[in-house]
Amino acid sequence: MDMKLEVVVVPVSDVDRAKGFYTGLGWRLDADVATGEDFRVVQVTPPGSPASVIFGTCVTDQAPGSARGLHLIVDDIYAAHDELKRRGAEPSEVFHDAGGVFHHAGSDARVPGPDPRRSSYGSFLSFSDPDGNGYLLQEITTRLPGRLDSASTDFASADHLASALRRAAAAHGEHEARTGAEDPDWPDWYARYMVAEQAGTELPA
Repeated sequence: MDMKLEVVVVPVSDVDRAKGFYTGLGWRLDADVATGEDFRVVQVTPPGSPASVIFGTCVTDQAPGSARGLHLIVDDIYAAHDELKRRGAEPSEVFHDAGGVFHHAGSDARVPGPDPRRSSYGSFLSFSDPDGNGYLLQEITTRLPGRLDSASTDFASADHLASALRRAAAAHGEHEARTGAEDPDWPDWYARYMVAEQAGTELPA
């Protein structure tokens, strides 16, 4: 049985302020429903995300601002940093972790700058909403094997697709340099590369 993560509940103290913040980031407003002064539900969805965020009045007994470690996945950490800043958030600078596996709690072991090899899963930045609920952005360009259905390929946005095309173009340029010949079937090669990259399977040579 599939069990897909649908919603994360985020505790806030001021619903209208939170709504303004998240929609200001460009997150889609899916619902704002109240059954009275003591119950209100607001749902927003980050661009390209299959899961949504819910906040409101009497939807959680968690203390406002107590949510931590909510991850948003991007394929260009610097472009994401610039967009967050332009939209009014206060993102941290890009960092990687000293351990190189995952980030530590809080700001421990943060090393300025992206992962030195710019490897997938290795670069991060953080930001918080007005209540202090903490988000991390993680740059993922190539999934580890088994993380996605290899028979299914999709792109969350035109920008996401364009980034994948640029990576395929760069890899194809190296392919042509190795073979010493122009590849007339480059669309097929691009397609195999992009599907394999997203599924985390072996890339074409």
